[in-house]
Amino acid sequence: MLKEIRPAIILTLLLTLLLGLAYPLGMTRLAGMFFPHQASGSLIVKNGAVIGSEIIGQTFSSAKYFHSRPSATTGTDDKGNTIALPNNAANSMGSNLGPTSKALMERIRGDVEKLKAENPGAAIPVDMVTTSASGFDPDITPAAALFQVPRVAKARNLDQAKVEALVNQFTKPRTLGIIGEPAVNVLKLNMALDAATAG
Repeated sequence: MLKEIRPAIILTLLLTLLLGLAYPLGMTRLAGMFFPHQASGSLIVKNGAVIGSEIIGQTFSSAKYFHSRPSATTGTDDKGNTIALPNNAANSMGSNLGPTSKALMERIRGDVEKLKAENPGAAIPVDMVTTSASGFDPDITPAAALFQVPRVAKARNLDQAKVEALVNQFTKPRTLGIIGEPAVNVLKLNMALDAATAG
């Protein structure tokens, strides 16, 4: 019986070493060599301090900043209770609420009312009221960014055309012209906005 089991044990050990250790370590090393920025988390550094990542959304609530799309991620409080914790990168998840969920409908209605008051008469982009599957999407659509231009321009006392030009400057096109959709990285746009109004 040992004669039949021995090849299976040896093959399991060899495949574990090859695919469980050698391959992941090799790919990690290659990624670090060829794509160091992405392999280290696509971190954004300002004045020597890490302030965020290009691939993890952040919550901006001030009227002076562009806002990310809603986030359904959660966390725990001191007592171990589950609480809403937007853009919690340690807990990637969607809300799992379906179209018949009253809680989802109430949240969306509240968001829609708030956005209508912010920009009356404008069509509300869908990503301004829906959460992403990961819960911390760093990008919004160009339509969502343009929707927020009047609020941001007013809060910063800037000409809307100047803010709109910044949105256009930070709109990333489709990859290779066909993959994905155009997007605007919220953190990078807000950093550019701060730089444009500094002093």
